[in-house]
Amino acid sequence: LLNIMIIDTRGTIDKKSCSECRCNHFINLPKNFYNDTFGVDGKPLSPNYKGGLFCCKDELQCKLKKGFEAPRRKLAIRYKITWVDWDQHQIPVRFYILDATDRVKKIGSLVIHDCQAEYTIPPSNAGIKHSPPHTQKANIPIEKGGYLIYSTAHMHTGAVNGTIYGQDGRVLCTSKPTYGKGEEPGNKKGYVVGMSTCYPEPGSIKIKDGEIVTMESRYKSGYRTGVMGHMYIYLVDRLPENIYRPTQV
Repeated sequence: LLNIMIIDTRGTIDKKSCSECRCNHFINLPKNFYNDTFGVDGKPLSPNYKGGLFCCKDELQCKLKKGFEAPRRKLAIRYKITWVDWDQHQIPVRFYILDATDRVKKIGSLVIHDCQAEYTIPPSNAGIKHSPPHTQKANIPIEKGGYLIYSTAHMHTGAVNGTIYGQDGRVLCTSKPTYGKGEEPGNKKGYVVGMSTCYPEPGSIKIKDGEIVTMESRYKSGYRTGVMGHMYIYLVDRLPENIYRPTQV
């Protein structure tokens, strides 16, 4: 699966509102949008939904500065796929996406995950100097554990960091953002252009079967919509005999 979202902010009145998909910032939002759009729960979107993925639909246009006309651009993605032949030295991994909005419920032995995928940070403390970051947490049971070999977070502009903790409170990984400083693609000033990764010492971190880990997402205070706090982790049942250790980033 290759999932791509492209937001054109050229000539917009408010780039921040456009990139955060504020619903009232689109000039062609359908009149029956809230009745015809369904949220992650399968129900019509609430009028209280102010911004996020559901307002960033195909062909919607952010409000533009008066008289601005952007030339059409053709965009393409180039990628390479490489692989190795499978043998006894290849060890499969389990891939989890932990979401800071996950509202875990348990009915008997059945664990139900209710991930919201995104959330809104209220405007409290906005503009107050040295105000503490906004924190979003979720306690998530890992059904099948293993050795942690890699993890990184997915977060948006305004991110401070994303951290996962073990059930005993130990830090499993903290992923921090890199912000752009220029104008060229991949280094746009003010935007998150990368997240740091964790490659623990092989065998040093093991998550037990059923262990409850905590996903914590921290953002700078201030009103934000469409915020995400995800952590991707790779677990293995055993370690390879000849360990390859990538360069840490």
